[in-house]
Amino acid sequence: MLQDTIFSSQDLMALEDRYGAHNYHPLPVVLSRGQGVHVWDTEGKQYYDFLSAYSAVNQGHCHPRIISALTEQAQKLTLTSRAFYNDMLGRFEQYITEYFGYDRVLPANTGVEGGETAVKLARKWAYLVKGVPVNQAKIIFAANNFWGRTLAAISSSTDPKSTKDFGPYMPGYVIIPYNDLAALEEALQDPNVAAFMVEPIQGEAGVVVPDEGYMRKAYELCRNNNVLLIADEVQTGIGRTGKLLACDHDGFRPDILVLGKALGGGVFPVSAALARNEIMLTIKPGEHGSTFGGNPLACAVAMASLEVVKDEQLAENAEYLGQIFRQRLSDNLMRRTELVTGVRGKGLLNAIIIADDEDGHTAWDICMQMAENGLLAKPTHGNIIRFAPPLVMTEDQMHECCDIIEQTILHYQVPE
Repeated sequence: MLQDTIFSSQDLMALEDRYGAHNYHPLPVVLSRGQGVHVWDTEGKQYYDFLSAYSAVNQGHCHPRIISALTEQAQKLTLTSRAFYNDMLGRFEQYITEYFGYDRVLPANTGVEGGETAVKLARKWAYLVKGVPVNQAKIIFAANNFWGRTLAAISSSTDPKSTKDFGPYMPGYVIIPYNDLAALEEALQDPNVAAFMVEPIQGEAGVVVPDEGYMRKAYELCRNNNVLLIADEVQTGIGRTGKLLACDHDGFRPDILVLGKALGGGVFPVSAALARNEIMLTIKPGEHGSTFGGNPLACAVAMASLEVVKDEQLAENAEYLGQIFRQRLSDNLMRRTELVTGVRGKGLLNAIIIADDEDGHTAWDICMQMAENGLLAKPTHGNIIRFAPPLVMTEDQMHECCDIIEQTILHYQVPE
């Protein structure tokens, strides 16, 4: 049988190239096992994982408590659809709403589904509660946002790679600059605006951190204009930035919170949109749904994933290790090489900026050399390398990883 055949890394990459869609450009490393902060390729080489599946593996690879919840539930009941009740959904809904301080939750599978749910909720609320004329509701987005690649998501994108040859696009979207309160205040003057959907830190754009207090002030502007603030915390949430939510740095609770990625603990796709009653109860039966959303397996995994974050104090660990990471790289790279022009981030969501590398070749080559040296990271937007390890990392491991990054970059040579 094909699954019993022994394949080399080259064989496996060739299979993907031959039979899969060419919609990704991965580093040429074929991973076959993961545990904690480490992953291993098919030849047995060990690496530090500094991407965490874009923050989906905050709790570390194959966390035993999460795997236990998965396997235990998988042997009892996996899927009923929402045509019937199941014995896990209500428990999960109570757990997650109390965990984050909301009235209600609408569960789904992927982060982009969570974002889509939030947009639909905002429009429905605008018509039924705010009184916006039918089909006139608008959603404000920040330039360089990223919340997925569905048509609804790319319609808000300013990245030509996401939008070229996929039009026509979703109407009712308004794009303003990120981290620009004056632009937001002007856009909010339109009485038909339903919501402002924003990432507290723009991850895919290159870990762009706004000015201190930006999110809080944006929330207050929205509230003063009877507009909902939707926080896209799919990548920044669940401990990644040194707080349970990135919004916690600014001390406010968004009107709609979108979660995904680490909600599934890196073992199962789970996402959620959370909101207060006034917003969530505008949607009635038959108006929105998902066959797999809220399935028993997802509920069990998500509760275990959130328990691990709290019990192991992963947000606090991210805050502590993030400070070490940024301090070391600022001291040992920006002061010693002109190749690195910036180090930025919060918690364990960080990035370095590679100088004069618009085509992205240098950042890519650096990531290739780091992989050779036992650490996996990936460029974004050409000249930016994002670093986001599992939050279970120890201080000793962090120093070892900083050694690898620093030595790789300080000894970087342009390939012949």
